[in-house]
Amino acid sequence: MRKNKIKTIISTALVSIMAISLIGCGSKGNEKSEETVLTNVSFPLEETATLTMLTSAPAISEQDPNKRLIFKRLEEKTNVHIEWTCYPDDQYGDKKNLALSKKDTLPDVVFNAGMSNYDLLRYSKQGVIIAVEDLIDEYMPNLSKILEENPEYRKMITAPDGHIYSFPWIEELGSGKEAIQAVANIPFINKKWLDELGLEVPTTTDELVEVLKAFRDGNPEGRTDVIPMSFIMNGGNEDPGILLGAFGEGDNSDHFLVTDDKKVIYSTVQEGYKEGIKWLNSLQNEGLFDPEAFTQDWATYVSKGNNGRYGMFFTWDAANIVTNPEDYVALPALAGPEGNVNVPRSNGYGVDIGRCVVTSANKNLELTAKWIDELYDPLQSIQNNWGTYGDELNQNIFELKEDGTLAHLDLGASSPWEARVNQCVGGPLVILDEYYGKYSTCPDDAQARLDILHGTYVKDMKAEYNYPVVLMSQEDIELLTQYETAVRQYTDRKRAEWVLNGGIDEEWDSYLEEMEKLGLSKMLEIKQKYLDEYFK
Repeated sequence: MRKNKIKTIISTALVSIMAISLIGCGSKGNEKSEETVLTNVSFPLEETATLTMLTSAPAISEQDPNKRLIFKRLEEKTNVHIEWTCYPDDQYGDKKNLALSKKDTLPDVVFNAGMSNYDLLRYSKQGVIIAVEDLIDEYMPNLSKILEENPEYRKMITAPDGHIYSFPWIEELGSGKEAIQAVANIPFINKKWLDELGLEVPTTTDELVEVLKAFRDGNPEGRTDVIPMSFIMNGGNEDPGILLGAFGEGDNSDHFLVTDDKKVIYSTVQEGYKEGIKWLNSLQNEGLFDPEAFTQDWATYVSKGNNGRYGMFFTWDAANIVTNPEDYVALPALAGPEGNVNVPRSNGYGVDIGRCVVTSANKNLELTAKWIDELYDPLQSIQNNWGTYGDELNQNIFELKEDGTLAHLDLGASSPWEARVNQCVGGPLVILDEYYGKYSTCPDDAQARLDILHGTYVKDMKAEYNYPVVLMSQEDIELLTQYETAVRQYTDRKRAEWVLNGGIDEEWDSYLEEMEKLGLSKMLEIKQKYLDEYFK
């Protein structure tokens, strides 16, 4: 479909748009007036035009997007005013689903859409969102250029039916084993306490046990409230699964691993996984990790870290958990009882396919496409992702240099995440590796993390492959979602039970039988089908 088809979409789109909720942050709650469909759009517009958008914001940050400096500048540049309906992150999922269930009050755009492959195909089939490939080709030179020069990304965002239903978020920081996402849950161990107690950084699972006992019994810094090791069970970046690499293939947050002969396996049914869970249970029996590890939320986890109680913990960036990250070092891959050393790779990519969608209520498709394309300008993408400069109300993330490039500022004692959420806006954007040194410096915390990965973990990553980003057919996604939901809920529940209470040997055979009944083999068959297609 080219321009004539776009015009057909415009003429058949819903005319009436209303704000979604008076409760949402930044929402005006007013019915939209009659719109003028704009053509031959060029920024800045001679007269202000308005689009309605749904988004989210972290609860600790500004809740009205139009008060954020990035959006103020963008409105000045384009003369496009956005009427936002914004919800705090912890409410957004339910509020978004409710908003999209009412076709007569759809926004023009869902900005931070957070849509899975399943969501994209489901909402497109229902007529809630539209295909955007022709908008990209006709009206979005920034994104078109990126997809032309990086065809792998166009492949990732194209559904099996040939359509593109969303605008992506892409952040490159290395590739393959050296990508910043290659390991998510880094274990950080308290080097200051090790030095005080006359201990070395452990290199084996047995040595780690002895170190944790020393933390428990040695009262480092005179503390009586020491937590030798803490984590959030089944908590993604805060989960201890990386340690299971000492016993075999290891584990990651979604439990899918790819063997060197390009076969998909599920980590939680491997023999090495069983041995690793038994080892974690032995730590529990010795009182070596946080008894709240199975129930604590993020705020509790961070609070104890800020109070200096951790001998060891797991996270993406130590500065997000503790106020003294300089006292911690990344724990290298440990050798297990049989001498196995392995760092399981995550399936994380710097790609979010379903970051932004256009709804069927949107009449001003050319205007919308050109406004979104502004977000793919390199300097704009960089600021949307991390923050900006010249903000008199918030800590600035960048300094604008005389040559027009952006230099990351030292964030001092601030948590990188907490500093950035007061300025950054997220949404659709692209940051390529080639941008660093050309448009912006690399963030200090990101570079530090890359240094950890490259210096500590890459050499011990045995797996050559991880599972790629793929778009599946609606039928396969529906089946996969059904199987994966059942399998994941069961395996994560048993994982926590066995680490806490033991019993994995006695229950292993019945566990494998139940996993099969829930659809394990069928789930892996679907995943294998698309992995084979990817490698073709």
